[in-house]
Amino acid sequence: MRGVPKIDHLGIAVNSLKASVPLYVALLGENPEAQEDVPSEGVRIAFFGTGTGRIELLESTREDSAIAAFLARRGPGLHHVCIVVDDVDEALRKARGAGADVLPPGVRIGAEGRRVAFLHPRTAGGVLIELAEARP
Repeated sequence: MRGVPKIDHLGIAVNSLKASVPLYVALLGENPEAQEDVPSEGVRIAFFGTGTGRIELLESTREDSAIAAFLARRGPGLHHVCIVVDDVDEALRKARGAGADVLPPGVRIGAEGRRVAFLHPRTAGGVLIELAEARP
């Protein structure tokens, strides 16, 4: 992918989708485009918008999920920035070459069935970065 990086979405951890969605509906003037459970990550999500620049609300569905840990440690708020890449494996190779640490288990299937991986915030300027493969 060349040119300006594409921010696929901003991930916002919330205690409850039921309590949080109405505010975003009021602010954005639209209902979520999609909602789904991602059992592998222990989250229920709601996406606002289409294409790039979306907002993703994340609610934990189990106590041992990364979102549950985040909420317990920091409370609701910005959780991650997701960048669209053409090839997650190649992006990880380059990120590792630049000194980034990849969070286990590495590449996995995330929301919308896309291949994703996360870079540890301590090696990415304090920001959790999600790399998501572009949609075909």
